[in-house]
Amino acid sequence: MAEKQPTEEAESYTKMTADVYDAIYSRKNYKAEAEALKDLIDKYKKSAGNELLDVACGTGLHLPYLLSDFDITGVDLSSEQLKAAKNRLPELQFIQGDMREFELGRQYDVVTCLFSSIGYVHPYEELVTAIGNMSNHVKPGGVLIIEPWLQPGVFDPNKPPHTETGELPEKGVKVTRTGTNSLEGNISILNLYNVVESPSGTYEFTEEHRLAMYSVDELAQAFQEAGLNMTWLDQGLSSRGLCVGVKAIDDIA
Repeated sequence: MAEKQPTEEAESYTKMTADVYDAIYSRKNYKAEAEALKDLIDKYKKSAGNELLDVACGTGLHLPYLLSDFDITGVDLSSEQLKAAKNRLPELQFIQGDMREFELGRQYDVVTCLFSSIGYVHPYEELVTAIGNMSNHVKPGGVLIIEPWLQPGVFDPNKPPHTETGELPEKGVKVTRTGTNSLEGNISILNLYNVVESPSGTYEFTEEHRLAMYSVDELAQAFQEAGLNMTWLDQGLSSRGLCVGVKAIDDIA
């Protein structure tokens, strides 16, 4: 089977089209995670507003469950993902940008970066840059909430090949993905082979995902360098832990 060529924008971090992405993660409980996120925001946020910036928002699957509570803006690297997010939520603003360097010229009460997207940022100096940039967009009293990738020592490079499936019945898309693991220092490598069945035909593609595993101490140090006190939550939203940083009320950006 011939490999389907992604658009240049989609290839910025994944060869998955938006439909393939949504299909493979269709079993993820976005609603429950959004409800847990709202509880954490209520607990930690000190600013009075309700403006939320979702960094690495992808196709926006968390956002429908946050709409009633927040005025939302989304940022993502991929125009392919953003197009899907805009189709899903046309009333929201979505902006293309790299989490290390986007500049929106304003601050928000809540800035989130979920589903381990921060793991794609490495080496450590780039992590510091990304968290610093996100912190610059947080109001005094606001919160920065980042869901990291796995902690060092958790990833198993010797795990046998593993297969999972997902589908979007309403679009006739089904994905079967087989992965193998490898490790380079603190970089976990996921080698993924995908077979996509869709109304336009069946095709396959492979891709490599390289995600950094940062310790809680490293994450806390990066938050500190960004001017935020970090609280670590072991469970988080999906068992990978969660970083919650609060900007001091008297902090002037």
